Amino acid sequence: MVNRFILNELSYFGPGAREVLPEVVARLGKKKALVVTDAGLVKFGVAGKVTEVLDKAGIAYAIFSEVKPNPTVSNVKAGIDAFKKAEADFIIAIGGGSSMDTAKGIGIVINNPEFSDIVSLEGCAPTKNKSVPIVALPTTAGTAAETTINYVIIDEEKQKKMVCVDPNDIPAVAIVDAELMYSLPKSLTAATGMDALTHAIEGYITKAAWEMSDMFEIEAIRMIARYLPIAVEEPSNPEGRNGMAVAQYIAGMAFSNVGLGLVHGMAHPLGSLFDVPHGVANALLLPTIMEFNLPSSVKKYGEIARAMGVDTNGMTDEQAAQAAVDAVRALAIKVGIPQHLSEIGISEKDIPALAEQALADVCTPGNPREVTLDDIVALYKKVL
Repeated sequence: MVNRFILNELSYFGPGAREVLPEVVARLGKKKALVVTDAGLVKFGVAGKVTEVLDKAGIAYAIFSEVKPNPTVSNVKAGIDAFKKAEADFIIAIGGGSSMDTAKGIGIVINNPEFSDIVSLEGCAPTKNKSVPIVALPTTAGTAAETTINYVIIDEEKQKKMVCVDPNDIPAVAIVDAELMYSLPKSLTAATGMDALTHAIEGYITKAAWEMSDMFEIEAIRMIARYLPIAVEEPSNPEGRNGMAVAQYIAGMAFSNVGLGLVHGMAHPLGSLFDVPHGVANALLLPTIMEFNLPSSVKKYGEIARAMGVDTNGMTDEQAAQAAVDAVRALAIKVGIPQHLSEIGISEKDIPALAEQALADVCTPGNPREVTLDDIVALYKKVL
């Protein structure tokens, strides 16, 4: 079996890392950026922490701040128009997964115009050319979109999330600057942090996992268990923020190359049909789906428990595996994640439509345990 591993060409880490931007732009040999971000990050000055570096260096840019929380096909098309109008030659993406995903869609279509309908990018699109260079600066510690080959766009017509997987979309440069995350609210810190934990756990147990991906994912789990409570309770604590910033990147390095599973498969329809924030959807579903998958991943669950600080001495393998599930659920409760779909406005009548999309989702086949439509319906009902 041949295993593939794709990473950024260059990455920078640490509080204040955005100051390397002029050096990065010079290395890329580019002249004008389209800054892709959202209106909230502009309003609250987070994007400004990056653009002021560009201003001081005299680097030209235009701002596209129309990114939606769950970006759509039309959202990406508007960004493509903005890129062309600005006569930009590279992209600086500032934000969470939504900004990164929008930037990836823009960058891919600019260099592969035959995919300009956007919907043809769903799945593993046969693009021929690399995206225009993207410099990605995350403002949340969760999606790891700055280092993945995946992006998610909503097809408005079909009301479904398209998961696009393309080695050509990975940002050329990732700048992981924890200072851009200090103002993140507690609820969003918790949701994005649990999203990162979901990536790490699903990437660790997915069918395509192997030694290299396992190495990254187990360390990400260990770091998230340690740093997420600090980041939630002490938002300006550099240790917690930088620890989570690095942990979510590590998780992304691996899951991007080996895939995910049923948690993401079931979370995506919650976002496309009901606009549930992705991190909340993942975090709410994770412990219950871990229980479903436990029989297929007993040994690895024991390693997850130990990485999360559980003393498994004297436990059987099955007890240690259950301890992993319990530790994940306890962490979710500790950081304030809702525990039932009914708390976020989902009712039993919604389950059939959710289940149909979940079964067809590109992430679902990576699940370590085979799953049927009836299984998915039962799991949604269990967390209702």
